[in-house]
Amino acid sequence: MVGNEETRLIVVRGNSASGKSSVAAGLRETFGRNLAIVGQDNLRRIVLRERDRPGAANIGLIDLTARYALDNGFHVVVEGILYADRYGTMLQDLVRAHRGVSRCYYLHVPYTQTLLRHATKPDAEYLKHVTDDHLRDWYREKDLLPDSLETVIDAASTLNDTVQQILRESGLDGMHPIDR
Repeated sequence: MVGNEETRLIVVRGNSASGKSSVAAGLRETFGRNLAIVGQDNLRRIVLRERDRPGAANIGLIDLTARYALDNGFHVVVEGILYADRYGTMLQDLVRAHRGVSRCYYLHVPYTQTLLRHATKPDAEYLKHVTDDHLRDWYREKDLLPDSLETVIDAASTLNDTVQQILRESGLDGMHPIDR
C-alpha cells in the first residue's frame, strides 16, 4: 500500500500537445504547495535521457517517484503521454495500491487540433525538432486504460474548466496545502 487516506493521486494522460503539462501546472498553481508533479518527459528525457520503449527504465522511475511522494504525504499528479500498452500496468498497480483518492484523466484532442496546439508552443528549438510527422507517428486515438479507469476530457474543455473539474472530483478543492 502507498500514501494515506488523505493523499490524492491524479493521473493525466493524452497525446502530445493535449495540455497535460498545462493542466498539471494549473493544478499546482491553484492548489499550492504539497502537490508533486511527476512528469514523464522530465524523468524519461531529462533525468534518464531514454527513448520511450516498452519495458524502459523510466516506467519504474515514474512509479517509484510517485510512491515516494505519496508515502511522504504529498498529493501527486503523474502526467505524460504514458501509452496504455507500456505504462498501463504500472498505472493500474499504482492506483490499486494508493490508500487515498485516485483519479485518472485522458485529455482527448483530435489530431488536427493537436497540430494547431503544437504550433503555438513557445519553444522554437523544440518546434524545429518535433515535426508534424513526429506528431502523426506518436498520435494514438483514445489510447485509454482498461476497465474505464479514466475520465475522458475533450478538447472543448478550457484549461480552467479542466483544472477545476479535477480539483473537485479528486477532493483537492476541499483541502489545504501544507507549507513545506
